[in-house]
Amino acid sequence: MNTLNIIKWFWNTSKSYRFQACLNAFIGVLKVAIDFAFIATTKLAIDIATGRSDKSLNLAIALLITVILSQIAIGFCRKWIAALLGVRAQNRMQHQLFKRLMNSEWRGLDNRHSGDVLNRLERDVSDVTTVITDTLPSAISVGVRLIGAFLYLYTMDAMLACLIMVIVPLFILLSKLYIKKMRDITREVRQTDSKIQSILTESVQHRMVLKTLERTNTMADRLARTQSELRKQVRDRTIFSSFSGTLLNVGFATGYLVTFIWGVGRLHDGTITYGMMTAFIQLVGQIQGPFREMTRFVPIIVGSLTAGERLMELEETPLEMSGRNIKFNGSTGIRINNVTYAYDPEKRTILKNLTYDFPPGSTTAILGETGAGKTTLIRLILALIRPQEGSIEMYTNKASVENESNTDANVSKANESNADAEKGSGTTPESVVVSPLTRCNTVYVPQGNTLFSGTIRDNLLLGNPKATEEDMRWALECACADFVLQKEDGLDILCGEQGQGMSEGQAQRISIARALLRKGNILLLDEATSALDMETEKRLLNNLTTMLDKQQTIIFITHRMAVVDHCNQVLKLARN
Repeated sequence: MNTLNIIKWFWNTSKSYRFQACLNAFIGVLKVAIDFAFIATTKLAIDIATGRSDKSLNLAIALLITVILSQIAIGFCRKWIAALLGVRAQNRMQHQLFKRLMNSEWRGLDNRHSGDVLNRLERDVSDVTTVITDTLPSAISVGVRLIGAFLYLYTMDAMLACLIMVIVPLFILLSKLYIKKMRDITREVRQTDSKIQSILTESVQHRMVLKTLERTNTMADRLARTQSELRKQVRDRTIFSSFSGTLLNVGFATGYLVTFIWGVGRLHDGTITYGMMTAFIQLVGQIQGPFREMTRFVPIIVGSLTAGERLMELEETPLEMSGRNIKFNGSTGIRINNVTYAYDPEKRTILKNLTYDFPPGSTTAILGETGAGKTTLIRLILALIRPQEGSIEMYTNKASVENESNTDANVSKANESNADAEKGSGTTPESVVVSPLTRCNTVYVPQGNTLFSGTIRDNLLLGNPKATEEDMRWALECACADFVLQKEDGLDILCGEQGQGMSEGQAQRISIARALLRKGNILLLDEATSALDMETEKRLLNNLTTMLDKQQTIIFITHRMAVVDHCNQVLKLARN
């Protein structure tokens, strides 16, 4: 991405934060004005004390005290605003990006490591908001300080002011070279930093696997190597930055020396007062100070350009279809029409020309060897992925579909095609092509432990935030997870990350209870009984077939024959 596109992104992104940025800029400019007032009052006080001015010394001291108190007050306000509003701005941007990622297509982030995504949501968001709300407003006040100090000094001694400003062309030249090199180094540092976070994230998540494989030291060594790479990159960046800063400091020191010699000579000749000499020194500091600030701003701005580029990449993740849900009121079936799907078109085709019907109210077992496409088919039904060929439809034999969306063109096309297909049959099934808008009809229980940290109640309410105590008790009983109700804390039992503190079988049953609270017409269970003993599995299957709505369509992915015995049809998939 070129710099111009990133700057345009910054401008568009800054819309929500411009008030805070303007407020910080105003306070910065106000501080500059007070600093100039301090220079003027100190000059006046010195001139009065040395007899070069006949004004009141008491008045000068009173003015000086007022200015100093104003400096203290403005400094306090600036820190307070930066601390409170800065956190709010960072939280807002992080929330917006997080929400976008959660609503993006399922495969949109599959080529990025979770550690890298987290690094962008934390470090890069912080850098971008800091630049928008603090660094750029500070740069404005620094620019005002530079121009004001030059004009102030120019009114006192035009020749000296012009000599001091000779450093500007040198600064601009060095900055241009500096920015290009620093941006390349900063990008490498950020990438390595993301690698470190990825190693930390995976190692913590899979520490049991590492322990049982006796490879904890292997991951520690991998972390050490990556950290060593990061230290080298930071060292190179520091060396380059220090060398560039030294060149500028030579220029600053030269400017200060010229000012001091110039002022001492004029003071010796009697052409300036002690107050003017003091003002010269302070104003040179006010001119050189902005350049020093700019040397601090440059790496921050360069880092923010890299951060902005990384966040732009996240924002390019395509969003899912949005709109109001399409809800079927009644028994719902799924029709697979000649579907073909491959995760990578250049590699193996997972499903090829698959046609199958899951009638409303049916119970189906999907069997097949590993890699045959069982989980892929579930993802297609859930509209997490889209088939390259063919289509998948939800339908009902009753005219009971509640179409709440007027924005989905696929709905009308599907209805038209189904109407044509069913002419002469006596019934016209209502149907829609599956999409994120039809996901409201499904209840899904994925493989493995999918509990979140918190209480059992917190986990169940993710299935239905409006669920009552009675609803949750029913779901737990249906899922054979009523052991929760026998505990002292009941629904308020705490579980750790990924259900820590629960056995795999217990966590699996609670996950099923959470899904049942969703009240969908289609229940999808992906190896949802794999961690259960035979007796518990039998009770669970009996509950699903007796306690649920008889019209509910149930689809099992399984390798267990006990599940097949409870199904009225079986789909066997073969590996292509």
